Amino acid sequence: MPRFLWQMSFPKSWFRGRPKMNLPNRLTIGRFFLTVLFVFCLSSTFPFSRTIGLVLFIVAGITDYMDGEIARRCSLVTDFGKLMDPVVDKIMIAAAFVCLVALRAVPAWVAITIISREFLITGLRMLAASKGKILPAESMGKHKTVWQILTVLFFLGMLALGEIHHFGAAKWWEFTLRYGGMLFIACALGFTLYSGFGYLWKNRALIQTGQ
Repeated sequence: MPRFLWQMSFPKSWFRGRPKMNLPNRLTIGRFFLTVLFVFCLSSTFPFSRTIGLVLFIVAGITDYMDGEIARRCSLVTDFGKLMDPVVDKIMIAAAFVCLVALRAVPAWVAITIISREFLITGLRMLAASKGKILPAESMGKHKTVWQILTVLFFLGMLALGEIHHFGAAKWWEFTLRYGGMLFIACALGFTLYSGFGYLWKNRALIQTGQ
């Protein structure tokens, strides 16, 4: 979409002439609060809480796409956005897997592995930054993120269907949740471990003694 169409879609005051936070950064902060609401829903037992959690996760994912597109197309890239956008993304994914563990949909070791990988790579990037280097994201890391999101969406979708009484008691639902879940977890874990070890190996010079 041309830049001027993006600017026509929102008040001009959101794009220039204001010292306040711009629209992409507002979307990033909004995604954080959506994550808080998402965790609240999945931690509650009120009717259709899983369905509402699924909707919130989808909306949060849409804001993740929108803030990046708006920032690039409208030249609104900021240091705040560069820092906070990936941080909020990691918080959202980590929160989702922790909640799925609490709901006994995902094994705890899977969530720990996925979250640990994110901490390790973030630590490596901080180490690189302290030495004046910038480690860019790689395509394999993007594939990893896609599979993690798909895995969360699969389990949330199945849990949302399970809130409908006759679906939750159906054998096909149990079969799909069990074996479909195993497939998604295997793919997410595979990309998580492969991309993580590959990234560490490629930048191993940073963590070698004396480097």
